Amino acid sequence: MTGPAVRDRKWHAVPVGEVFAALGTAPDGLSDEEARRRLERHGPNTLEEAPPPSAVAVFLRQFASPVIAILLFALALTVVLAEWLDASVIAAALLVNAAIGFVQERRAEQAVRALTNLSQPHARVVRGGRRLEVASASLVPGDVVLLESGSRVPADIRLVEAHALEVDESMLTGESEPVGKSTETVAAETGLGDRPGVGYAGTMVVSGRGTGVVYATGAGTELGAIAGLLKDEPETATPLKERMGRLSRIIALATLVSALAVMALGLLRGGDPVELLLVAVALAVAAVPEGLPIVLTVALAIGVTRMARRNAVVRRMPAVETLGSATVIGSDKTGTLTENRMTVRRLWTPVDGETGPAAVRPYRHDVAAADPEHVDPYHLVLLCGALTNEARTRAEEGTDQACGDPTEVALLDAAHDAGLLHAARDAVFPKTAEVHFEPARRFSATARRWGDREVLFVKGAPERVLAMCDAQVAESGTEPVRPDGLHAAGERMAAQGLRLLALAVSRPYEPGAAPVDPHDPSGLVLLGLVGIMDPPRAGVRESVRACHEAGIRVVMITGDHGATARAIAAELGICEPDAPVLTHDEIAGLDDGRLRAAVADVDVYARIPPEGKLRLVRALEADGEVVAVTGDGVNDAPALKAASVGVAMGRGGTDVAREAADIVLADDDFTTIVHAVEEGRVTFDNIRRAVFFLVSTGAAMILALTASTLMGWPLLMVPAQLLWLNLVTSGVQDIALVFERAEPDLLRRPPRSSGEGILSALLWQRIGVTGAVMAVGTLAMFWWEWQRSGSLTAAQTAALTTMVVFMAFQAGNARSATQSVLRVPPHHNPFLAVATAAAVALHVAALYFPPTQVLLRVEPLEAAAWWRLVPVAAGVLVVVEAEKAVRRALARR
Repeated sequence: MTGPAVRDRKWHAVPVGEVFAALGTAPDGLSDEEARRRLERHGPNTLEEAPPPSAVAVFLRQFASPVIAILLFALALTVVLAEWLDASVIAAALLVNAAIGFVQERRAEQAVRALTNLSQPHARVVRGGRRLEVASASLVPGDVVLLESGSRVPADIRLVEAHALEVDESMLTGESEPVGKSTETVAAETGLGDRPGVGYAGTMVVSGRGTGVVYATGAGTELGAIAGLLKDEPETATPLKERMGRLSRIIALATLVSALAVMALGLLRGGDPVELLLVAVALAVAAVPEGLPIVLTVALAIGVTRMARRNAVVRRMPAVETLGSATVIGSDKTGTLTENRMTVRRLWTPVDGETGPAAVRPYRHDVAAADPEHVDPYHLVLLCGALTNEARTRAEEGTDQACGDPTEVALLDAAHDAGLLHAARDAVFPKTAEVHFEPARRFSATARRWGDREVLFVKGAPERVLAMCDAQVAESGTEPVRPDGLHAAGERMAAQGLRLLALAVSRPYEPGAAPVDPHDPSGLVLLGLVGIMDPPRAGVRESVRACHEAGIRVVMITGDHGATARAIAAELGICEPDAPVLTHDEIAGLDDGRLRAAVADVDVYARIPPEGKLRLVRALEADGEVVAVTGDGVNDAPALKAASVGVAMGRGGTDVAREAADIVLADDDFTTIVHAVEEGRVTFDNIRRAVFFLVSTGAAMILALTASTLMGWPLLMVPAQLLWLNLVTSGVQDIALVFERAEPDLLRRPPRSSGEGILSALLWQRIGVTGAVMAVGTLAMFWWEWQRSGSLTAAQTAALTTMVVFMAFQAGNARSATQSVLRVPPHHNPFLAVATAAAVALHVAALYFPPTQVLLRVEPLEAAAWWRLVPVAAGVLVVVEAEKAVRRALARR
């Protein structure tokens, strides 16, 4: 069997006896010649890397925008009309915008390349009866692979031997604990995380050893399937990009309609076509907010810096704002909501009932010297868990740190916290015999010296350990075992999502007496149960509550078991204790329409493989949600890329997840996401302030230019003067607006509607009002100066200066959409005060500096002109303050 038939077969359901024949191999492995032939047929055991787009393609893509098309049109007209100064400034604006976009896009996606780093360079195989070490890239279906503790599984394999083999599959399944492996078969439809008889490429062997036969390599592996999902997943358009696209189309349409209307009416009135073309250029230049790309970049860069201070590293700048728009956070469990560290959460003994773990306390030297029968049951349970234990201790930073299997470490840590043991465990309680845990055995046992006697300590599955016991601890001594008590406690603890282990000891016996057989113990004394779980991180519950107050729904998407997932989710306030949980098997039976309905009501998803997580993200986004997805494993990468914003773990995450994500959390803490959401909302508010400021002044100029042309006046302002307004005097103020602080109610507002643009309906109305006020004021000052002096240059200078002063007052209006400018302290944004003063000073200097007088075609204003135009320009502040006051009064009613 070769080719697709090999990959498509459900190998976890194939009996061991059929594996070698099905793959055309033998226990002695393939011959070298056969391995070469198969390598030619199947290709190397590597993942393809997609070539990045060419630099030319990325650069040209920066000009695919309606707003940029307007500027390109204006540039062409200025060149035709030989207006070289205007043409040069427009060309410079275009190049700056393209350069910014080019630099951002050249940070090409590296996720598929990071996947290749998970491939192990070498693998141990059997070929022709010889044990060899070969490059993992040369593995082919049919190769016999040898596994041992600490090695990575180099390809997808069907296990034919397994000895105490445990594999960490969290990168693929999200399962928080290592998975015990065996050669047994399971049903063909069994999910990815419940297949003991197979090993997956890229996973890590935690303990034990095994032998497997390769059935899939390269793109045919589960890891390759994820790489395919990642490669095929298109870039998601961020809400900011979509909103900017809508705004660009509105501006382009308004400009086009205005220019055509003015030219048509001008020609009907017998106007000069060349003069009308200059008006069209002026309209285009006035309408397009040339400074907007710079404002966006600065606003996002400030957001990036603020997030970095709060442990969120932003890889793609638009993600700053996107996270602030999030309506749903789909969070991984292990390592994000939890500590990714198994701990003992609950204990039960027949004497004390169910209790929590002990607090940290000093080491108790009296335990080793005590009679085993006189140690209280609570401590004896903890001691038993630590003494039948393969975790190791090592000194780190002055303390004894446990390392090894997470469950074993949890038991050892619990005993240490109770003051029962330290690193000299084997010296105090010397080991005399040991039986390791194996899935088929379902228990482990260790015989140790306790003083002058020997005791056998046993831990394992509750029903297995219970069958070995004929007694249980009592207030004094022992009593006959009562299974009902253990079963009731086990049901209560299992309902909390805890992994249960039962613990028992032999009765101490004197030296020379026949010891209990550690391989088949009986006559033991039941000590109790321990419940182990990866605990929630500190502060996460409060962060989930903050998300809910901000109108953001939090859902858990994990590869772990449903009971565990629901218990953690309920503890964190994500769902109710009896809330429904959807598993992958249940989701697989739903079509897209039914899944969209289901995701609206379910907050916990368990046993979810990579393609399932991706499908959930798509279902949520199809329902209009802006989804932020967190994750750390390879299994999370496709969903991280497909989501509106992907958030990866920086410490515990894989390279693949980090490369697929838009934001990386340096501290792997869900709480950091809430801080990042706040910064994202601040960033959007600041972008909105700057866009309102720019668009309102552009609208004023379109209205003023259109009106002056229709009235048959000379050109109100030449293109160079309009570019001076857009790029210089307004340029310093709009950038200063992106330094505003967060408003007090920021995290109590609901997320913005997906249909809401950069500018809200309220701000569009205000743009109409302020645009009209500024247009009328500018026209009045132009007409006054023109009539008074008869000089077109003086009139254009008056109009230009009036607009500069209008913009100084409008910057104050832009600071808050609802609050009075008098209620927003100036010291919250000192940059704006400095920028406004600098903009006016810069303009005044240009009026009196001979070179700029020539370039801008302006002349100095008389003092009386300033006394006229400043009160007129202040009118825009008065009008907006009155409008805000009316809106606040109506809102109070």
